[in-house]
Amino acid sequence: MPQPGDVVLVDFVGATGVKRRPTVVVSSDTYHSHRPDVIVSVLTTQLALARSPTDYMLQDWAAAGLHAPSAFRVYISTRLASDADVVGHLTERDWQEVQSRLKLALAVL
Repeated sequence: MPQPGDVVLVDFVGATGVKRRPTVVVSSDTYHSHRPDVIVSVLTTQLALARSPTDYMLQDWAAAGLHAPSAFRVYISTRLASDADVVGHLTERDWQEVQSRLKLALAVL
């Protein structure tokens, strides 16, 4: 089962077909203990588009198992945990910043 902060590859349906994309698991261990899916948010290499206050440029993208500089975007989806291939894990500083952006974007405390 993927863990919060894991970088996972999942299939996303786009305009020209299905694309395997890197995402980060943003759902909690409590959520995972009761559900077969995980909540993920997109990671992108299109850094110029990641300019919103809720976007975040990963500082330690290589340590997270990514192949190019990447940004977190609050574009949330769910996928079956069994369909998510773990490739790495965010460093503590990147995970803290991702959580901070989620708090900015979502109407939760």
